[in-house]
Amino acid sequence: MTKKKDLISISEFSVDDIMEILCFSASIKKKFKSGRSFSPLRGKSIAMIFHKPSTRTRLSFEVGMHQLGGTALYLGEQDLQLKRGESVSDTALTFSRYVDGVVIRTYSHQFVVDFARFASVPVINALTDLCHPCQILADLFTIIEKKNINPTSFDFSKLRIAYIGDGNNVCNSWISAAGCLGFNLIVACPSGYEPDSNVLNKAHERANKSGGDIEILHSAIDAVADAEVIYTDVWASMGKDDEIEKRKKIFHSFQVNSELIKHARSDAIVMHCLPAHRGDEITDEVIDGLMSVVFDQAENRLHVQKAILYLLLR
Repeated sequence: MTKKKDLISISEFSVDDIMEILCFSASIKKKFKSGRSFSPLRGKSIAMIFHKPSTRTRLSFEVGMHQLGGTALYLGEQDLQLKRGESVSDTALTFSRYVDGVVIRTYSHQFVVDFARFASVPVINALTDLCHPCQILADLFTIIEKKNINPTSFDFSKLRIAYIGDGNNVCNSWISAAGCLGFNLIVACPSGYEPDSNVLNKAHERANKSGGDIEILHSAIDAVADAEVIYTDVWASMGKDDEIEKRKKIFHSFQVNSELIKHARSDAIVMHCLPAHRGDEITDEVIDGLMSVVFDQAENRLHVQKAILYLLLR
């Protein structure tokens, strides 16, 4: 990663790219936990364009950049001339003269693609309606940490992950990761709520080479059978709030609860990218239970975001 490189989608990253992020995340976390200072981005700055509200993404990037010695500038939708009609190209060209990188959390995936095309500095996708690559990189790091996996020598085809719920942006990024690394991903969702077909087709092409297996099922119980990781997310993503009550009826059999996790391996871990709608997609008993690594997962956003920032901005 010595040239200008963007993080738009995991589908555009190589195995080596992902391994570099995962291994460096471990190094950064070890330094942080031991109290050692690590400030390689002193004097550098990032601009954070957020069209969607955020807790973990904003905190991890702002705090992470500060801990690396740099500066992060948060810009909401009302703070930019984009709202008044300035073009994406003019905005990207201007930002490139001021900052060393741009983090974008928005609705339209095409906005991030276009911004990266015109920017001469690295652009990081902090979430779009299509995918959420930073989240899944942190989740992968959490899995290898909890399962005591050496990512550079591990046979990922032995790993079985069950994703339960809506085929949303997080699900799409899990699919891209499975295609790249070659692990087994079983997605369980109601009919009509499957993940993006283009993402799925591209991941299947990569999986044919990597040895991965990606299945789409309509039974949560079948999906978690022998799973080492059970993963869920909200049933209605931001922008679909008007569908919440409708989706509660459709998704009720896809709740991650104490009965469902009995069908997984006894050493399985439960993950949720947060925020959680407790009592809907996951119960209190599970998210606060012994199998849950949800808040370790949330913490690891900080360490992985720092690794991403360092590797792209160095």
